[in-house]
Amino acid sequence: MALTVVQLRIVVAKILAALETEHERLTSLDGQIGDGDLGITLIKAFRELDRIKDSFPDDLGQAFMQGASAVSKVSSSSFGTLLATSLMAAAKLTKGRTDAAWSEVPGFLDKAVEAMMARGKASLGDKTVMDAVSGAAKASAGKDDPVELLAAMRQGTDAALAEFRDRPNKIGRARIFAERTIGMDDPGMVAFKVMIDAV
Repeated sequence: MALTVVQLRIVVAKILAALETEHERLTSLDGQIGDGDLGITLIKAFRELDRIKDSFPDDLGQAFMQGASAVSKVSSSSFGTLLATSLMAAAKLTKGRTDAAWSEVPGFLDKAVEAMMARGKASLGDKTVMDAVSGAAKASAGKDDPVELLAAMRQGTDAALAEFRDRPNKIGRARIFAERTIGMDDPGMVAFKVMIDAV
């Protein structure tokens, strides 16, 4: 079994189901050190993705690009922009293809991190969602079984959260509260964990 648009539709539905119960917690967490719009951003994005998922074309690249456009349409927040940027990065890697090997997913995550860093002017180590995504990519590299892949991604995400918990945020609005963020999980990293755990 490979990654196809069928799996993308399932992923969207699973993440939306998780966000329906988690978005308020994410918004509250974000409100402590940010704009307080993270949960709102994500629930709007995934409700829209869920609305259009059945119209995704079989071409993975086109499906990812359609998803990026949908996210951009309903969210102007910084996290929404990063999510759309990640989907566009995946679209470039899968253009003209109807499937992808599961072993390619860590590479998709790495490309997403590169694209997000360029767009958000952030670096690995700044305590952002990019550190969690990178951790998931590293931990799952070489896995070609979807169950093992997702388990490794969860482990990598949890490890990143643990690694950065006692560090200050270095970018975005959260950097204003740098000392206060020590001992706190970055909201974006937590959001990524919610999405990975949902899948």
